[in-house]
Amino acid sequence: MEKVYENALMIEFKKEGIPAVAQAPIKVYYDDREIIGEYSADILVDKKVIVEIKATKRLVEDNEAQLLNYLRATYIEVGLLFNFGPQPEIKRKAFDNHRKRNIKNHNNLRLSAS
Repeated sequence: MEKVYENALMIEFKKEGIPAVAQAPIKVYYDDREIIGEYSADILVDKKVIVEIKATKRLVEDNEAQLLNYLRATYIEVGLLFNFGPQPEIKRKAFDNHRKRNIKNHNNLRLSAS
């Protein structure tokens, strides 16, 4: 069901002229500014906001922790967690790049979309 909501959001972003990429690969950094892997954000909006989509009864701490971990490990500072369950929920999380000692030069990073 999450993929359906992802597709619907992508249609809305396109209609509004908002740049967004579904399943965008994002580089993950560790310690000495080394790239240790990639993960795919459900949606990356304007290379600035990670959107994670859930379709569950309710959001739990693990969902929020997952998004915060993505923000800590990438150059992206803002994340949105959308839950399209019986009671829709939206959570916003932020993690300032100045607090991320493991991000070398986030302005020079490139994101590639499949």
